[in-house]
Amino acid sequence: MSGSTPVTHLWLREETKPMEHRAALSPDVCKKLLENGGFEITVEKSQARIFADSEYEVAGCRLVPGDSWRTAPQDAIITGLKELPENDTSALPHTHIMFAHCYKQQGGWKDVLSRFVEGQGLLYDLEFLQDDNGRRVAAFGFYAGFTGSAVGIDAWCHQQLGNGERYPVIKPYPNENVLIAETKEKLARIGKMPRIMVMGALGRCGSGAVAYARKAGVPEENIIQWDMAETAKGGPFKEIMEADIFVNCIYLSSKIPPFVTQEQIDGERQLSVIVDVSCDTTNPYNPIPIYNINTTFDNALLDIQSASAKPLQLCSIDHLPTMLPRESSNQFAIDLLPTLLQLPTRSSAPVWTRAEKLFHDKVASMATSD
Repeated sequence: MSGSTPVTHLWLREETKPMEHRAALSPDVCKKLLENGGFEITVEKSQARIFADSEYEVAGCRLVPGDSWRTAPQDAIITGLKELPENDTSALPHTHIMFAHCYKQQGGWKDVLSRFVEGQGLLYDLEFLQDDNGRRVAAFGFYAGFTGSAVGIDAWCHQQLGNGERYPVIKPYPNENVLIAETKEKLARIGKMPRIMVMGALGRCGSGAVAYARKAGVPEENIIQWDMAETAKGGPFKEIMEADIFVNCIYLSSKIPPFVTQEQIDGERQLSVIVDVSCDTTNPYNPIPIYNINTTFDNALLDIQSASAKPLQLCSIDHLPTMLPRESSNQFAIDLLPTLLQLPTRSSAPVWTRAEKLFHDKVASMATSD
Protein backbone atom coordinates (compact mmCIF):
# COMPACT_ATOMS: atom_id res chain seq x y z
CA MET A 1 0.00 0.00 0.00
CA SER A 2 1.33 3.44 -0.87
CA GLY A 3 2.73 5.43 2.00
CA SER A 4 0.60 8.40 0.90
CA THR A 5 -2.64 6.49 1.36
CA PRO A 6 -4.56 7.95 4.33
CA VAL A 7 -4.92 5.63 7.29
CA THR A 8 -8.23 5.43 9.14
CA HIS A 9 -7.50 5.55 12.86
CA LEU A 10 -10.09 3.90 15.12
CA TRP A 11 -9.74 4.55 18.84
CA LEU A 12 -11.75 2.10 20.96
CA ARG A 13 -12.51 3.88 24.21
CA GLU A 14 -13.07 2.32 27.60
CA GLU A 15 -16.76 2.09 28.50
CA THR A 16 -17.57 3.97 31.70
CA LYS A 17 -21.24 3.07 32.14
CA PRO A 18 -21.52 0.96 35.30
CA MET A 19 -21.59 -2.80 34.65
CA GLU A 20 -21.06 -2.39 30.90
CA HIS A 21 -18.89 -5.24 29.63
CA ARG A 22 -19.49 -5.16 25.88
CA ALA A 23 -17.30 -3.67 23.16
CA ALA A 24 -18.12 -2.10 19.81
CA LEU A 25 -15.05 -3.77 18.30
CA SER A 26 -14.08 -7.36 19.06
CA PRO A 27 -10.47 -8.52 18.79
CA ASP A 28 -11.40 -10.68 15.77
CA VAL A 29 -12.93 -7.74 13.92
CA CYS A 30 -9.92 -5.55 14.78
CA LYS A 31 -7.67 -8.24 13.30
CA LYS A 32 -9.74 -8.31 10.10
CA LEU A 33 -9.63 -4.52 9.76
CA LEU A 34 -5.86 -4.44 10.25
CA GLU A 35 -5.35 -7.28 7.78
CA ASN A 36 -7.45 -5.39 5.24
CA GLY A 37 -4.99 -2.53 5.37
CA GLY A 38 -5.65 1.20 5.68
CA PHE A 39 -6.53 1.00 9.38
CA GLU A 40 -4.77 1.79 12.64
CA ILE A 41 -6.52 0.73 15.86
CA THR A 42 -5.83 2.04 19.34
CA VAL A 43 -7.57 0.31 22.25
CA GLU A 44 -7.93 1.78 25.72
CA LYS A 45 -7.20 -0.72 28.46
CA SER A 46 -10.23 -1.87 30.42
CA GLN A 47 -10.76 -4.24 33.31
CA ALA A 48 -14.52 -4.33 32.74
CA ARG A 49 -14.53 -5.24 29.04
CA ILE A 50 -15.35 -8.90 28.32
CA PHE A 51 -12.31 -9.17 26.02
CA ALA A 52 -8.91 -9.11 27.68
CA ASP A 53 -6.51 -6.34 26.70
CA SER A 54 -4.10 -9.04 25.55
CA GLU A 55 -6.62 -10.27 22.96
CA TYR A 56 -6.46 -6.87 21.25
CA GLU A 57 -2.71 -6.73 21.52
CA VAL A 58 -2.41 -10.13 19.82
CA ALA A 59 -4.73 -8.85 17.07
CA GLY A 60 -2.24 -6.04 16.37
CA CYS A 61 -3.84 -3.12 18.22
CA ARG A 62 -1.92 -0.53 20.22
CA LEU A 63 -2.93 -0.35 23.90
CA VAL A 64 -3.22 2.94 25.79
CA PRO A 65 -4.54 3.88 29.26
CA GLY A 66 -8.29 3.96 29.77
CA ASP A 67 -10.22 7.23 29.35
CA SER A 68 -7.41 8.82 27.34
CA TRP A 69 -9.48 9.50 24.20
CA ARG A 70 -9.79 13.22 24.93
CA THR A 71 -6.12 13.66 24.03
CA ALA A 72 -6.24 11.33 21.01
CA PRO A 73 -4.96 12.68 17.69
CA GLN A 74 -7.51 14.88 15.97
CA ASP A 75 -7.99 12.41 13.14
CA ALA A 76 -8.80 9.49 15.47
CA ILE A 77 -12.40 8.26 15.29
CA ILE A 78 -13.45 7.66 18.90
CA THR A 79 -15.42 4.44 18.94
CA GLY A 80 -17.58 3.13 21.76
CA LEU A 81 -21.02 1.84 22.64
CA LYS A 82 -22.76 3.72 25.40
CA GLU A 83 -22.82 7.35 26.40
CA LEU A 84 -19.70 9.31 27.29
CA PRO A 85 -18.78 9.75 30.97
CA GLU A 86 -21.38 11.61 33.02
CA ASN A 87 -20.86 15.07 34.49
CA ASP A 88 -18.70 16.16 31.59
CA THR A 89 -19.89 19.01 29.40
CA SER A 90 -16.61 19.67 27.59
CA ALA A 91 -16.53 20.32 23.87
CA LEU A 92 -16.07 17.32 21.55
CA PRO A 93 -13.67 18.02 18.69
CA HIS A 94 -13.35 14.42 17.46
CA THR A 95 -15.55 12.25 15.30
CA HIS A 96 -17.39 9.75 17.51
CA ILE A 97 -19.12 6.46 16.72
CA MET A 98 -21.51 5.40 19.51
CA PHE A 99 -25.08 5.08 20.70
CA ALA A 100 -25.65 8.67 21.81
CA HIS A 101 -29.40 8.44 22.55
CA CYS A 102 -30.03 12.03 21.50
CA TYR A 103 -31.85 11.88 18.14
CA LYS A 104 -35.37 11.22 19.45
CA GLN A 105 -35.51 14.19 21.83
CA GLN A 106 -34.59 12.10 24.85
CA GLY A 107 -33.83 13.90 28.07
CA GLY A 108 -30.71 16.07 27.69
CA TRP A 109 -30.47 15.57 23.91
CA LYS A 110 -29.59 19.19 23.21
CA ASP A 111 -26.83 19.12 25.82
CA VAL A 112 -25.21 16.16 24.04
CA LEU A 113 -25.40 17.66 20.56
CA SER A 114 -24.23 21.05 21.80
CA ARG A 115 -20.93 19.51 22.87
CA PHE A 116 -20.29 18.42 19.28
CA VAL A 117 -21.27 21.82 17.96
CA GLU A 118 -18.95 23.58 20.41
CA GLY A 119 -16.01 21.34 19.55
CA GLN A 120 -16.83 21.14 15.81
CA GLY A 121 -16.89 17.37 16.14
CA LEU A 122 -19.11 14.85 14.38
CA LEU A 123 -21.37 12.07 15.62
CA TYR A 124 -22.05 8.86 13.71
CA ASP A 125 -24.83 7.37 15.82
CA LEU A 126 -24.73 3.57 15.70
CA GLU A 127 -28.52 3.40 16.00
CA PHE A 128 -28.83 5.28 12.70
CA LEU A 129 -26.22 3.57 10.54
CA GLN A 130 -28.68 2.21 7.99
CA ASP A 131 -28.51 0.40 4.67
CA ASP A 132 -30.32 1.48 1.51
CA ASN A 133 -33.53 -0.15 2.79
CA GLY A 134 -33.46 1.77 6.06
CA ARG A 135 -32.42 -1.27 8.10
CA ARG A 136 -29.75 -0.86 10.75
CA VAL A 137 -26.45 -2.38 9.65
CA ALA A 138 -25.71 -3.61 13.17
CA ALA A 139 -27.80 -3.85 16.30
CA PHE A 140 -27.88 -5.54 19.67
CA GLY A 141 -31.60 -6.03 19.24
CA PHE A 142 -31.69 -9.83 19.25
CA TYR A 143 -29.67 -10.11 22.45
CA ALA A 144 -31.57 -7.20 24.03
CA GLY A 145 -34.80 -9.13 23.55
CA PHE A 146 -33.16 -12.43 24.50
CA THR A 147 -31.79 -11.14 27.81
CA GLY A 148 -34.88 -9.01 28.46
CA SER A 149 -37.04 -12.10 28.23
CA ALA A 150 -34.64 -13.86 30.59
CA VAL A 151 -34.93 -11.07 33.18
CA GLY A 152 -38.72 -11.05 32.83
CA ILE A 153 -39.04 -14.78 33.44
CA ASP A 154 -36.51 -14.66 36.28
CA ALA A 155 -38.34 -11.76 37.96
CA TRP A 156 -41.61 -13.71 37.70
CA CYS A 157 -39.90 -16.75 39.21
CA HIS A 158 -38.60 -14.58 42.04
CA GLN A 159 -42.15 -13.41 42.76
CA GLN A 160 -43.49 -16.97 42.70
CA LEU A 161 -40.82 -18.38 44.96
CA GLY A 162 -41.90 -15.65 47.32
CA ASN A 163 -39.30 -15.48 50.05
CA GLY A 164 -39.66 -11.71 50.31
CA GLU A 165 -36.02 -11.07 49.51
CA ARG A 166 -34.96 -8.20 47.28
CA TYR A 167 -34.34 -9.14 43.66
CA PRO A 168 -30.59 -9.88 43.36
CA VAL A 169 -27.96 -7.96 41.42
CA ILE A 170 -27.75 -9.15 37.81
CA LYS A 171 -24.24 -10.19 36.80
CA PRO A 172 -22.95 -11.16 33.36
CA TYR A 173 -23.08 -14.79 32.31
CA PRO A 174 -20.19 -16.58 30.58
CA ASN A 175 -22.56 -17.88 27.91
CA GLU A 176 -26.26 -18.31 27.19
CA ASN A 177 -26.33 -21.99 28.19
CA VAL A 178 -25.58 -21.10 31.82
CA LEU A 179 -28.36 -18.51 31.80
CA ILE A 180 -30.90 -20.88 30.24
CA ALA A 181 -30.05 -23.67 32.68
CA GLU A 182 -30.62 -21.32 35.61
CA THR A 183 -34.04 -20.28 34.27
CA LYS A 184 -35.10 -23.88 33.64
CA GLU A 185 -34.13 -24.88 37.18
CA LYS A 186 -36.27 -22.12 38.69
CA LEU A 187 -39.27 -22.88 36.47
CA ALA A 188 -39.01 -26.56 37.45
CA ARG A 189 -39.10 -25.60 41.12
CA ILE A 190 -42.25 -23.53 40.59
CA GLY A 191 -43.98 -26.27 38.62
CA LYS A 192 -45.92 -24.01 36.25
CA MET A 193 -45.17 -21.80 33.27
CA PRO A 194 -45.84 -18.09 32.84
CA ARG A 195 -47.74 -16.52 29.96
CA ILE A 196 -45.36 -14.10 28.29
CA MET A 197 -46.46 -11.44 25.81
CA VAL A 198 -43.90 -10.04 23.39
CA MET A 199 -44.73 -6.78 21.62
CA GLY A 200 -42.80 -6.29 18.38
CA ALA A 201 -42.32 -10.04 18.05
CA LEU A 202 -41.33 -9.98 14.38
CA GLY A 203 -38.36 -7.63 14.80
CA ARG A 204 -34.79 -8.42 15.83
CA CYS A 205 -35.48 -7.63 19.46
CA GLY A 206 -38.83 -9.39 19.65
CA SER A 207 -37.51 -12.49 17.95
CA GLY A 208 -34.81 -12.65 20.61
CA ALA A 209 -37.41 -12.42 23.37
CA VAL A 210 -39.44 -15.22 21.80
CA ALA A 211 -36.31 -17.33 21.28
CA TYR A 212 -35.36 -17.13 24.95
CA ALA A 213 -38.82 -18.11 26.14
CA ARG A 214 -38.70 -21.16 23.87
CA LYS A 215 -35.19 -22.16 24.97
CA ALA A 216 -36.29 -21.83 28.60
CA GLY A 217 -39.06 -24.33 27.94
CA VAL A 218 -42.07 -22.02 27.94
CA PRO A 219 -44.70 -23.79 25.80
CA GLU A 220 -45.65 -22.18 22.50
CA GLU A 221 -49.23 -21.53 23.59
CA ASN A 222 -47.89 -19.44 26.50
CA ILE A 223 -45.89 -17.14 24.21
CA ILE A 224 -48.18 -14.41 22.85
CA GLN A 225 -46.56 -12.74 19.86
CA TRP A 226 -47.85 -9.35 18.74
CA ASP A 227 -46.55 -7.04 16.06
CA MET A 228 -47.89 -4.19 13.94
CA ALA A 229 -50.96 -6.10 12.71
CA GLU A 230 -52.16 -6.72 16.25
CA THR A 231 -51.42 -3.19 17.48
CA ALA A 232 -52.91 -1.40 14.48
CA LYS A 233 -56.17 -0.71 16.34
CA GLY A 234 -54.27 1.34 18.92
CA GLY A 235 -53.81 0.86 22.64
CA PRO A 236 -54.24 0.50 25.49
CA PHE A 237 -54.55 -3.29 25.25
CA LYS A 238 -56.38 -5.40 27.82
CA GLU A 239 -54.52 -8.45 26.48
CA ILE A 240 -51.35 -7.19 28.15
CA MET A 241 -53.11 -7.36 31.50
CA GLU A 242 -53.93 -11.04 30.87
CA ALA A 243 -50.28 -12.09 30.56
CA ASP A 244 -47.93 -12.71 33.49
CA ILE A 245 -44.99 -11.02 31.77
CA PHE A 246 -45.03 -8.25 29.16
CA VAL A 247 -41.85 -7.67 27.13
CA ASN A 248 -41.91 -4.50 25.02
CA CYS A 249 -39.58 -4.72 22.02
CA ILE A 250 -41.01 -2.16 19.60
CA TYR A 251 -38.96 0.45 17.79
CA LEU A 252 -40.63 3.77 18.57
CA SER A 253 -40.36 6.35 15.79
CA SER A 254 -43.50 8.44 16.27
CA LYS A 255 -46.31 9.13 18.72
CA ILE A 256 -48.62 6.17 19.33
CA PRO A 257 -51.40 5.52 21.86
CA PRO A 258 -50.10 4.02 25.11
CA PHE A 259 -49.97 0.24 25.43
CA VAL A 260 -50.57 0.39 29.18
CA THR A 261 -52.24 2.95 31.42
CA GLN A 262 -52.32 3.58 35.16
CA GLU A 263 -56.06 2.89 35.14
CA GLN A 264 -55.40 -0.59 33.75
CA ILE A 265 -52.77 -1.55 36.28
CA ASP A 266 -54.97 -0.23 39.10
CA GLY A 267 -57.64 -2.73 38.08
CA GLU A 268 -57.81 -6.51 38.01
CA ARG A 269 -54.90 -8.06 36.14
CA GLN A 270 -52.70 -11.12 35.82
CA LEU A 271 -49.69 -9.03 34.83
CA SER A 272 -46.93 -8.80 37.43
CA VAL A 273 -43.75 -8.12 35.39
CA ILE A 274 -42.99 -5.65 32.61
CA VAL A 275 -39.66 -5.57 30.80
CA ASP A 276 -39.36 -2.45 28.66
CA VAL A 277 -36.49 -3.50 26.42
CA SER A 278 -37.17 -0.52 24.15
CA CYS A 279 -36.43 1.83 27.08
CA ASP A 280 -37.99 4.97 25.67
CA THR A 281 -37.99 6.14 29.27
CA THR A 282 -37.58 9.88 28.67
CA ASN A 283 -39.15 9.89 25.23
CA PRO A 284 -42.28 12.07 25.22
CA TYR A 285 -44.03 9.28 23.29
CA ASN A 286 -43.16 6.48 25.72
CA PRO A 287 -45.97 3.89 25.20
CA ILE A 288 -45.59 2.64 28.79
CA PRO A 289 -46.16 5.94 30.62
CA ILE A 290 -46.27 4.48 34.11
CA TYR A 291 -42.60 5.12 34.90
CA ASN A 292 -39.86 7.57 33.96
CA ILE A 293 -36.52 6.20 35.17
CA ASN A 294 -34.11 3.57 33.95
CA THR A 295 -33.32 0.68 36.23
CA THR A 296 -29.83 -0.80 36.57
CA PHE A 297 -28.22 -4.21 36.96
CA ASP A 298 -27.76 -3.67 40.69
CA ASN A 299 -31.32 -2.37 41.10
CA ALA A 300 -33.11 -4.09 38.24
CA LEU A 301 -36.77 -3.87 39.20
CA LEU A 302 -38.91 -0.84 39.87
CA ASP A 303 -41.99 -1.36 42.05
CA ILE A 304 -44.84 0.30 40.16
CA GLN A 305 -47.43 2.00 42.34
CA SER A 306 -50.88 0.54 41.85
CA ALA A 307 -54.26 0.44 43.59
CA SER A 308 -54.23 -3.31 43.01
CA ALA A 309 -53.01 -5.65 45.72
CA LYS A 310 -51.09 -7.61 43.09
CA PRO A 311 -47.49 -6.41 42.77
CA LEU A 312 -46.16 -5.04 39.49
CA GLN A 313 -42.45 -4.73 38.83
CA LEU A 314 -40.78 -3.16 35.82
CA CYS A 315 -37.30 -3.56 34.36
CA SER A 316 -35.96 -0.74 32.17
CA ILE A 317 -32.24 -1.51 31.92
CA ASP A 318 -30.99 0.13 28.74
CA HIS A 319 -28.00 -2.15 28.10
CA LEU A 320 -29.41 -5.61 28.74
CA PRO A 321 -27.17 -7.45 26.21
CA THR A 322 -24.21 -6.93 28.51
CA MET A 323 -25.63 -9.89 30.47
CA LEU A 324 -24.14 -11.94 27.62
CA PRO A 325 -21.27 -9.63 26.70
CA ARG A 326 -19.06 -11.91 24.62
CA GLU A 327 -21.79 -13.33 22.39
CA SER A 328 -23.55 -10.01 21.89
CA SER A 329 -20.32 -8.08 21.23
CA ASN A 330 -19.03 -10.63 18.75
CA GLN A 331 -22.29 -10.62 16.79
CA PHE A 332 -22.53 -6.83 16.76
CA ALA A 333 -18.92 -6.32 15.64
CA ILE A 334 -19.26 -8.90 12.86
CA ASP A 335 -22.41 -7.19 11.60
CA LEU A 336 -20.70 -3.79 11.75
CA LEU A 337 -17.53 -4.93 9.94
CA PRO A 338 -18.66 -4.38 6.31
CA THR A 339 -19.67 -0.81 7.18
CA LEU A 340 -16.41 -0.15 9.04
CA LEU A 341 -14.51 -1.28 5.96
CA GLN A 342 -16.19 1.62 4.12
CA LEU A 343 -14.82 4.22 6.55
CA PRO A 344 -11.85 5.11 4.32
CA THR A 345 -14.37 6.19 1.66
CA ARG A 346 -16.95 7.57 4.11
CA SER A 347 -17.27 10.82 2.18
CA SER A 348 -19.07 8.88 -0.55
CA ALA A 349 -20.25 5.65 1.16
CA PRO A 350 -24.05 5.98 1.55
CA VAL A 351 -24.27 4.54 5.08
CA TRP A 352 -21.82 7.12 6.36
CA THR A 353 -23.04 10.08 4.29
CA ARG A 354 -26.60 9.48 5.50
CA ALA A 355 -25.40 9.30 9.11
CA GLU A 356 -23.47 12.55 8.73
CA LYS A 357 -26.44 14.33 7.16
CA LEU A 358 -28.68 13.12 9.97
CA PHE A 359 -26.29 14.54 12.53
CA HIS A 360 -26.38 17.95 10.87
CA ASP A 361 -30.18 17.78 10.55
CA LYS A 362 -30.53 17.02 14.27
CA VAL A 363 -28.18 19.85 15.16
CA ALA A 364 -30.25 22.22 13.02
CA SER A 365 -33.46 21.02 14.70
CA MET A 366 -32.25 22.27 18.08
CA ALA A 367 -33.07 25.82 16.99
CA THR A 368 -36.73 24.98 16.32
CA SER A 369 -37.42 22.57 19.21
CA ASP A 370 -38.76 23.59 22.59
